[in-house]
Amino acid sequence: YVEFLRGLVSQATGELTVSKEVAEWLDETAKALQELRPRLDGEPVTRETRSWLLTRLGEAASRYRQTLYRQEGFSGTVDAPVANVAAMLDDALAAIDQSIAHNRRSDAMYHAYNLLHLEPNTVEVERLYAMLEGQVAALSSGAVSPAEAIELLESLFESDMYRADLGTFMLYPDRPLPRFLEKNVVPADQIESIPLLQEMLARGDESIVVRDADGNHRFNADFHNVDDLLARLEVLSEESPEAIQAARAALGQLYERVFQHKAFTGRSGTMFRFEGLGSVYWHMVSKLLLATQEVFFAAIHESADEETVRKLGGLYYRIRDGLGFNHTPAEFGAFPTDPYSHSPANSGAQQPGMTGSVKEEVLTRFGELGLHVDEGAIRFDLSLLRGREFVESPQPFRFLDVDESWQELVVPKSGLAFTWCQVPFVYRIGESAEPAVTVMQADGSRLTRPGLTVPPNLSTELFRRTGRVRRVELVVARGRLLRE
Repeated sequence: YVEFLRGLVSQATGELTVSKEVAEWLDETAKALQELRPRLDGEPVTRETRSWLLTRLGEAASRYRQTLYRQEGFSGTVDAPVANVAAMLDDALAAIDQSIAHNRRSDAMYHAYNLLHLEPNTVEVERLYAMLEGQVAALSSGAVSPAEAIELLESLFESDMYRADLGTFMLYPDRPLPRFLEKNVVPADQIESIPLLQEMLARGDESIVVRDADGNHRFNADFHNVDDLLARLEVLSEESPEAIQAARAALGQLYERVFQHKAFTGRSGTMFRFEGLGSVYWHMVSKLLLATQEVFFAAIHESADEETVRKLGGLYYRIRDGLGFNHTPAEFGAFPTDPYSHSPANSGAQQPGMTGSVKEEVLTRFGELGLHVDEGAIRFDLSLLRGREFVESPQPFRFLDVDESWQELVVPKSGLAFTWCQVPFVYRIGESAEPAVTVMQADGSRLTRPGLTVPPNLSTELFRRTGRVRRVELVVARGRLLRE
């Protein structure tokens, strides 16, 4: 999102008119990020720097909010130079890129879900287990190079998130859950490290920790959270204030270590359906497919070597092969052509309906067909299209045109056809090395031009479904297709 905003700002000049309060907020935020920039020297930022930046940015936002509440609105406008906004976004992107780079794991995947431990003047980071959503986010960020993306995807196929029975990925690695009696167990050495607990247990006081029939120590079942524990300590402090005060911090930390509330991730760590443990969440797999396609075309744009492009294309289609429509009904456990939410480990696909995966699969299909729009013009890039999609003999193709009438055309040998905005597109593999696009218009005229674009004026007519554009044909050499 920040990169998108930076792209918009890069096209602007002069000044932006903003409220005085937003201008002050912008100025404070920009100064904090500007001061951070020299500290991004290739090493992870220190825990002290994290705390410093979090405080600076948080206080800037807090002052902005409090000012609006106090004034009950904005007080007027000022002009802010676009260059200042661009500089702030550049500094923000530098911080984001550095953060992504230093969240790369030894296996080439990415830490994307981290726990923050806030202490006075320091912010510590603790890692959670790898998640599919985090890999998708990294791939989509634009900060992962094509070569790094290949390493990530290959590692993902070797990871605990891969479900071989469906050839696809779970949201999180599956893992066994502790049984009820395995929870809330205080290690014996921790009991020994806190004299107060030893004294209380020795005299039979189980108001903090109890000993069960098997000799295990557990926190009192009356506690719902650490606040309940601290409240109990307040009551006990009336009898022995010095002992309680000495043990307060250690007991609070011990309680959190035993229960790990900060690491609770909801259904991902406690359920076995509804995108829980062992489940494939089909929307996220579709997002992975789209993110991989984005990296593929980025590699083309960056003129990556042929082997890199070929590997990315192969990984893209390996992910695609795991989607539901490529499975049999027996494998998928439902109609494969219907969209489903998730597939638990112990049953077929669940929750049919128009899930989010539909959107990504439509987008990726148009990407496979090579359709792009640049500055209002249709541009073809068939680098991801496979030769196997072209028919070996002429085939009829029936479609609904822009006049809502059913039509039929013949797809030639070594051709394929589809509609976009209800206009038929017909591709044909030709002998010529030079591609050519032909646009057939409603008046019977044909506009043929070399290259891989449809002019902006005719592209606009097609997008608006005016009926002026009746058909688009493209002749392309086989060498422009994906080399499998």
